[in-house]
Amino acid sequence: MRYSNHHYTKYLQPYANKLRKRMTKAEACLWKYALRARKLKGYQFRRQRTVLGYIADFMCKELMLVIEVDGITHHDEQVILKDEKKQKDLEKAGFTLLRFTDDDVLNHINAVICCLEDWIEKKLTPE
Repeated sequence: MRYSNHHYTKYLQPYANKLRKRMTKAEACLWKYALRARKLKGYQFRRQRTVLGYIADFMCKELMLVIEVDGITHHDEQVILKDEKKQKDLEKAGFTLLRFTDDDVLNHINAVICCLEDWIEKKLTPE
């Protein structure tokens, strides 16, 4: 399998389109209040973006950042194992993966936004 355009995987596009149209309430909230239209420090995020054979909830190519919003299904052991593999694969390719729960996003959106802004500031600040 060849990867181009930041590890975009074309065969997953129809699934990504379906997920984009059926975002969870938490995903829609994070998109609307933090990530769409370059609201987060001017960076462009994509929703339900295919990457390395996975579909990331949100991805910023410029920052090499993937954001996942985990719902109740992410407590299942099989899903946890898949999430761990996804994270390892993305990190191996140079991405950082940040996870938030539905509860974090729906009940503490300002804290989530602050966390993302802090992560960006740390990424941009040379050590």
